[in-house]
Amino acid sequence: MSIETHFIIDYLSYKAKRPLKIKELASELRISSKDYPSFRRLVKQLLDEGKLVNLRRGRIGVPSELNLVVGEISISKTGIGTLISESGESIVVPAPNLSTALDGDKVMVRVGGTVENQLSGKVIKVLERSQKNIVGIFHHGKHFHFVEPDKKRIHRDIYIPKALSKNAQDGERVVVRITEWDEPYRNPEGEVVERLGVPGKPGVDLLTVIKTYNLPDEFPSEVMAEAEKVGVWFNDKEMSRRRDFSKEVIYTIDPFDARDFDDAVTVSKTDKGYRLGVFIADVSHFVRDDTALDREAFNRGNSVYLPGKVIPMLPEQLSNDLCSLKPNRRRLAYAVLMNFARNGKMLDWEIVEAVIKSRARLTYEDVQEYFNTGEITPHLKRVAANLTVARELAQVLLKCRMQEGSLDFDLPEAKVVLNKAGEVIELGSRVRLESHRLVEEFMLAANRAVALDVFRKGHKFLYRVHDRPDMEKLEAFSLLVGRLGYKFPVSPNMKPLQFSRFLDKIKGRPEEELLNELMLRSMKKAVYQPRDIGHFGLAFTHYTHFTSPIRRYPDLMVHRLLKILAKGRYPANLDKRLDGILSNVGYHCSDSERTAEAAERDAIKIKQVQFMARRVGDRYEGVISGVLSFGFFVRLHDTGVEGMVRLSSLDDDYYHFDESNYRLVGRRTGRVFRLGDPVSVGVLSVDPVRSEIDLFLVDEMKAKPEGRRKSRDKKRGSRRKR
Repeated sequence: MSIETHFIIDYLSYKAKRPLKIKELASELRISSKDYPSFRRLVKQLLDEGKLVNLRRGRIGVPSELNLVVGEISISKTGIGTLISESGESIVVPAPNLSTALDGDKVMVRVGGTVENQLSGKVIKVLERSQKNIVGIFHHGKHFHFVEPDKKRIHRDIYIPKALSKNAQDGERVVVRITEWDEPYRNPEGEVVERLGVPGKPGVDLLTVIKTYNLPDEFPSEVMAEAEKVGVWFNDKEMSRRRDFSKEVIYTIDPFDARDFDDAVTVSKTDKGYRLGVFIADVSHFVRDDTALDREAFNRGNSVYLPGKVIPMLPEQLSNDLCSLKPNRRRLAYAVLMNFARNGKMLDWEIVEAVIKSRARLTYEDVQEYFNTGEITPHLKRVAANLTVARELAQVLLKCRMQEGSLDFDLPEAKVVLNKAGEVIELGSRVRLESHRLVEEFMLAANRAVALDVFRKGHKFLYRVHDRPDMEKLEAFSLLVGRLGYKFPVSPNMKPLQFSRFLDKIKGRPEEELLNELMLRSMKKAVYQPRDIGHFGLAFTHYTHFTSPIRRYPDLMVHRLLKILAKGRYPANLDKRLDGILSNVGYHCSDSERTAEAAERDAIKIKQVQFMARRVGDRYEGVISGVLSFGFFVRLHDTGVEGMVRLSSLDDDYYHFDESNYRLVGRRTGRVFRLGDPVSVGVLSVDPVRSEIDLFLVDEMKAKPEGRRKSRDKKRGSRRKR
């Protein structure tokens, strides 16, 4: 059958005068009796996907023509749903109108009415469950068992018949699957599919994260079998056809505990300025299109890095051996060779398939020690002179990028140090070294060169894009920082340089980290897509991801596209399908990236909570990072831990929540707790099951009356004017 889905939707939207029965639709579209069964299956698929909707008397219509909207619903901890339509409209779904929808489900909503000047609606159908499996705590009851989901956004407990409990014990963490939920006035029923163990026991914490986010913990047998065989492609014939860089001074710089090395560099001076070579592991040579390895890598989308555990995109035979740019071994790579003027302007570039041999495996700490002291240790001897030139070029590139308005949030990265048993022995923040910046600058340059190369030739491609910020969020950010004594005027056509200048203004301030994070939250997320709209945050007109194919599928895809384009153009049959392929890869990998980030955050939070459970009564300095009607969050210095001081622990006054000014104000004393204020706190209690930390305010620290705060803000403002 040759008819495509968009013909059916377009016909019902624009040509049909009313909703049609399926036989009427088939007749009007001239579907033959032979093709009718296939046509029925296609219509059924469109109904299941929510692209069409069943009406009374067997008629079929298009949701958009019937005041219906399809999308993913987000449910807050308070039980209120929000659905973003394809046109970008936000639709509020009050708790009584959620029907059987859960957070993240794909649903169909009937729009009608408003709530606080926002469109509101009611869920009329759940099209697809976002979570096939739900993780929670198992509880015994007199007449039934139930599971309390870990995720607070899943606002219903799940009833478990005794026969489907797998003999789970009270208080045990389990994985459940919803088996039945047709009636919104009753809780869903489910079955226990896996028992994870008692919260707090070794291994249960990370297993909880893995199951919560449905991360693939093991590779299928067919993938492992294929990984064992691909080594035959690493041979002399393949190496002889590539450009040989094995005699150049090339080296890798990675974390001390890295096991895969997918990028290496070399730098030299030229008459005009500098020559930079960036060499990236050629994963595409080993992971061929439409193989078991490729399909599994696509499904995973990226590697996931949890404290003490990595869930890799590729099996270890590839990621840690064949593809890894290990020292003193010949390896296949993709090279981007760039020439820069002395002021950092990129003059030209070349992209070639290469063979390399790394001279040294360096760590960030090795390189930083050399930069700080100038001391040449034995394993730096072969690359020290090259590193000196590399440092010079990196400084020039960073300066050039900052002048163009590229944003540098410099947010601390949480550090969690574990012992062999997986217990936390140290918390902190990873220090961003100059050696980190050096590698970042070189990778940014390579990614930019690849994107420019393809764009200028007019070929279809997969880009890493970052859209302009949403005005509504910018205005909210401007209002917030205004309450903290800073000016950040906004307009529809703001440039990255305006954001960059604001970040420069707050450098060194006590609120710097918090304001950096708040600005980042006000911006859109970077995504992968075939439409090149530039990267706002980097202030780049063209950008892609090319430099990490061992751990990111989009980079692997980019390598494949470059190899095809090296022959001149895409074959006609591929070119015709490429828009759809790239859109699919971009959407899926953007989604898997968000999942990985959420899993990593949860895993770190769990480890932080475990560490703080042994610190009840200890005192810390911190800053107020969030204010709510029932208390305020405090981020503790030097640990990255966030806990809450609840109003119930403040017994000196009754406090009023001033939402517009992000503060709590004492009715009698005038004490103020406001976003960005420094505070001294102690650890009151820790709940490892719910991953919650309660703090108490240390008596010695008195919150400033509002008058004092205004005076301080006024002085700060006058200093800025000078």
